[in-house]
Amino acid sequence: MTRKILVSAAMELFQSKGYAATTVNDIAAAAGTTRVTFYAYFSSRSDLARALIGELNDILGRSPSPEHRSTAGHLVRAVREGTRTSLGQWLRERSEQWDTIRPYMNVTIEASTVDPELRGLVEEWFEEVTADIEQGLDEAGRFEPKTRHTRAVLAFAQLHEVGQHWREGRWQIDRDTLIELLTDSWLSLLADRDAPVS
Repeated sequence: MTRKILVSAAMELFQSKGYAATTVNDIAAAAGTTRVTFYAYFSSRSDLARALIGELNDILGRSPSPEHRSTAGHLVRAVREGTRTSLGQWLRERSEQWDTIRPYMNVTIEASTVDPELRGLVEEWFEEVTADIEQGLDEAGRFEPKTRHTRAVLAFAQLHEVGQHWREGRWQIDRDTLIELLTDSWLSLLADRDAPVS
């Protein structure tokens, strides 16, 4: 329970003050505990940020557990199928998580720019998603092998950008229209132009 309270307090502070400006003392005080108690659960502020990355992975179903590959497999399968339906459905499901994951993404990205210990973890997380997209292209045998990684990076960059920044009422576009546009873009990057529309 104390660990959860510390993580929750840290998350609020990281969002309001920023990762760089938040100290261990701030987190402990906001959690109604002491610095000593903080260190009983986390070895450092970086260690706590790692816990936030772990929570983000749990929310996204990307934890290093037996379920990880099956959940990540949904993306691989959607790309392998390469249809408007498969890609659009996967993108829509992810978009329903944006409000939940956005605070975690913003905090962990900021933390990774300030704290070199975390940079590798965030890059690794991005690379996992890119690798799933690339695997789908490999399994489908679409496009020149040397272009598949770049296509995956471009597709994920679009998803990451809209997931991090789009909110209802922002960019003068609703979620349904945004997902349609994103699906068009993913089809162009990841699917054969002659693939079935279904």
